[in-house]
Amino acid sequence: MEQDLFPRTMVAGKSLSRMIIGTNWMLGWSHRSPAADHQIKNRFQDGPSAWPMLKAFLDNGVDTIMGMMQQERVMQEAVRYAEEKSGKKMIVIDTPIMNVDDNPTARMEAREVIRRSKAAGADFCFLHHSTVEQLVNKNKHEIVRLGDYTQMIREEGMIPGLSAHMPEIILYCDENNYDVETYIQIYNCMGFLMQVEIETVAQIIHNAKKPVMTIKPMAAGRTTPFVGLNFVYNTIRDTDMVTVGCFNDEEAYEDIEIARAAIERRLPEIGKRSSPNLKQDAFGNKGE
Repeated sequence: MEQDLFPRTMVAGKSLSRMIIGTNWMLGWSHRSPAADHQIKNRFQDGPSAWPMLKAFLDNGVDTIMGMMQQERVMQEAVRYAEEKSGKKMIVIDTPIMNVDDNPTARMEAREVIRRSKAAGADFCFLHHSTVEQLVNKNKHEIVRLGDYTQMIREEGMIPGLSAHMPEIILYCDENNYDVETYIQIYNCMGFLMQVEIETVAQIIHNAKKPVMTIKPMAAGRTTPFVGLNFVYNTIRDTDMVTVGCFNDEEAYEDIEIARAAIERRLPEIGKRSSPNLKQDAFGNKGE
């Protein structure tokens, strides 16, 4: 029922779920080890293998997904398969890497990359952080020639945004009123991969002119979903979003419930963890 669906927010007039499906744990980028990367790739080899997990999200109204849509076959297949099986349109945020050299050939290459995002079904097109950071001039508080690429994105009928691993990118966009509708920003309770301290990034997010899509809330598995999701959802604005990667449908259902509980400021209704001896006072109810 409608009231049971996950909370939503608006970005550039488009309704998005406040939980975004992350794809690092579907494409093999664990941020942990080669063995973990291989485990992911062995688990997700094609579109149907991702369906149980995506179904868990879609059944709860989490219909927004972020990743390298055009560059990764598994993600393309997974989105198309899920849309066919569910009959629901997913909202796709593509984060392509492109050539941003300042010459006509490079601009032609960039335009072709952007066109492929559209052809792959993207609604949003964000310059990947490794791309946009090449354009940053900290001395002048500028992202040079950014308008070249946001205009190309608009011309292809998509909504422009930026992957802002570098937190100054949000500040420079707001300062210069660049044509950017939202930002991706790393944000977690451990400061994992964050370039400045957690408190400063929290302040940047709260002062941002546009909604922010936070990523890595569990610090790539370095903290638990209960800790990670409670921290992020309770320290961002109602307009902001959290990107969550999962390995299977059970994790998805669990993370969705933990996130709902965080937003509603209650304890999540999830089972107790396993232990060799559950009949310990610390577990409550003598393990019953």
